[in-house]
Order: sequence, then C-alpha cells, then structure tokens
Amino acid sequence: MKKINTLIHYLDEHSKENTNYFTYASVINKIIDYLTEHKGDGFMLYNTDSERFADSSDVIQEILLRHPNDIEIIAHVYDSVGLSDLVMKERGKHTVRYSTLNNIFYFSQFEVALVTIPIYTFHHPYNENLLFAKSDDQILEFVSYFENMEKNYMLNGITIYTDTEDGLIRSKEKITHQIDREDVLLEESLKSDIFRSIDEFFLNSGQFFKQYNIPYKRGILLYGSPGNGKTTLVKSIAGSVSAPIVYWQITEYTSSYSIREIFSKVLRLAPMVLVIEDIDSMPTEARSVFLNTLDGATTKEGIFLIGTTNYPEKIDPALINRAGRFDRAYEIKQPDEVLRREYIVNKKGIGEFLTNSAIEELVQKTKGLSISQLNEIYMSIALESHYNNHVNIDKIINDLQENTRKAQKQDWISEPSTGRVGF
Repeated sequence: MKKINTLIHYLDEHSKENTNYFTYASVINKIIDYLTEHKGDGFMLYNTDSERFADSSDVIQEILLRHPNDIEIIAHVYDSVGLSDLVMKERGKHTVRYSTLNNIFYFSQFEVALVTIPIYTFHHPYNENLLFAKSDDQILEFVSYFENMEKNYMLNGITIYTDTEDGLIRSKEKITHQIDREDVLLEESLKSDIFRSIDEFFLNSGQFFKQYNIPYKRGILLYGSPGNGKTTLVKSIAGSVSAPIVYWQITEYTSSYSIREIFSKVLRLAPMVLVIEDIDSMPTEARSVFLNTLDGATTKEGIFLIGTTNYPEKIDPALINRAGRFDRAYEIKQPDEVLRREYIVNKKGIGEFLTNSAIEELVQKTKGLSISQLNEIYMSIALESHYNNHVNIDKIINDLQENTRKAQKQDWISEPSTGRVGF
C-alpha cells in the first residue's frame, strides 16, 4: 500500500494540548483544512440522516474493486486507529484491504469526500460518517451515484439484515448456484400466479401498475409446513429479477426502531424485493408499529414484500385482512403424488438405485412427507445402496417418520435411565 498522509498524530504538540485527542470539532477542521490545501477552497460539512451511509463500507469496497478510477484515498485521520482490515474471503483464505474507517475517500468527479471516523463517548465508541463537498448540486449528484453503486452491489446476491442485541447487522449471501424457476416444485397454477405478479411488478418499471392506476406496491404471504420450498422459491426470485433482494431476519431483538430503519433503507433503494422470514416471530411489542408502517402511504412504494411463515395460526389476522398489507396469501402444500415423483425421479435421479416398481412403491409410501424429507430419504437410499447393495424402503421411511415424531414431541429417550446420577 502506498504511503498516505495522516492528519492527527497522538504524540504531536497540538494533540497534547487538546483535552481529548479525538475532539470532534478539531477533527472536522483538520479534514477541511487538508481538503482545502490539496483539493481547493469551498469544502463544507453536510449533515446526512444517520442511515444514509450506514452501509457505506460494502459499497466503498465494491467501488475500490470495480471502479478504482472513481475513488482515491487521500489521507488517514488518526495515527492510532487501524488503517487496514483483515477479512476472510472464503474458508481458510484471508486478504488485507483498506479499512473504510479512518480513511478519507475522495471522489474527484464530484469533488466530494467521505470519511468514517470513530467518536469516543463516556459510554462506548461509535462510528460516524462525514460528507464534505463544495456545492449542493455536487452533493446531490454524488448521492445519486452512490445509491446506484449500492443497487448494483446488491444485485450480486441477497443482502441479509438480522436484528441483534447490537442493532441491525448486514451481511451478504452470494448466489453460487442459480435456482431456475423450473426447479421450484409447486403446483403449476400457484407458481404461475406468483411469478406473474413478480414479473409485472418489475417489468418496464412497473408500467402495468401505472397503466391501470394500481398502487405500486405488492405484498404476498407464503405459508405452510417447513421443508416444502418457500426458501427455494425466494432464491429463484432473487436470481430472476433485476432488482435488489433484501432478506430481513426478525428476532427477539426486533424493535420499532429496527422496523423503521429497515423500511427506510429499502424504500431508498426501491424498486426492490423485501423478504421477511418467519414473520410470525415478530415480537408482540413491535407488531403495532409494523402494521402501521405497512399502512403508510409511501412506506411500501416500489417494494414487493414477501412474508414467510411455517405457523400461519400465529399470524395476526390484521396482516392479511386489510388491503395494503399482504394482498395475497399462498399455501405451500406438502407435495402431491405428481410432485413427489417429479422430485425423486427427475430431480434426484433415484432410478440409479431402484427399479420402476420400487419407485412407484416409494412414491405411494411417502405421502405426507415434505420435499426436505424426500431429500433425506434419497440420501439414505443412496448410502444403503452404496454400502449394502440393497435397499429396505420400509425401514428407511419408518426410521425417518419415527425421527420426525420424536422431534415434534421432544421425546428422544426410548428407555429412561433408572440409575443414579453422580460423579
């Protein structure tokens, strides 16, 4: 990495005179003075809402990687704050890259500087994004450019937000294997209905909705037993629309604040898809805020909302009994005989291990099982055939059903111990 100037040194005389090495006003003035000296007069600090550049780190790294001519690191702020990050690219492989903290990033085409600095308080340190520019027009052009870059970054995968004790945590899941729509095992009429509404929403920037004077927002709820393809359906949607996909994992830490934060983020990047997994787990104290947010006149504009649940009986009826929240609810059912045969024969290729008559027997005996359970049966058949050269279909199915029964009843111990417990 090339040598870059550092603005504030812990051991210099100026810093010693400060009561606080990290004095906020001193940092601002230092940055403006440096920008003036090296990039010309007229730089001003612009206030932005706290969430506008909260996820700037990922976007800056993307610009550094794919558009290096757009960005320049012109200085470091503190000499005692890390300048580089050690990150894991994949399992067992790491790389070192410039940190987005403590470095001043300059975008010469807009004459805009973006820097994230640590702010130290009596409670705990936090990071603040600072934006410097010479004019209002340039700052507006830059924000438009930055948000476009963020959208492009988000298209390459699924952006995941998880509510934690420390607030919303953002991560990204790359789509390493494209799931085609043909690979989604659902009733054809149901699948057609869902994908048709998705396509019309994003086709020609929602021209269908404008033509027929329909509010440009849509919400669907997917419900049904686990293991029957709700997640697969969502991943196939992610790979087949040219719009950002945000996956929001609500937890016991979901609050009114995180609800507003999520919708603020997604509305800024609309049109897009927002997936809310396990929506039934929304904390009781946050539900009224969530419902009111869905009712807002503009909070869903340009958003295709997909909610999923394995427990529809826990869903607040108010979610689907009022227009503007979830418009349609679709049951993802256990696979019928046709879908079971399609999965184990065409998708898994079980004919390698079983005769046609054995396959038909398997199709009939797996009634009521989910897609994920069919996958487990296929794995068991493949293992038994590989090691024993024969397959006991009845035993494999019975073992799986017994295991499922124990899991549902939490009844794992067949013969309780009567001995004394001790050391």
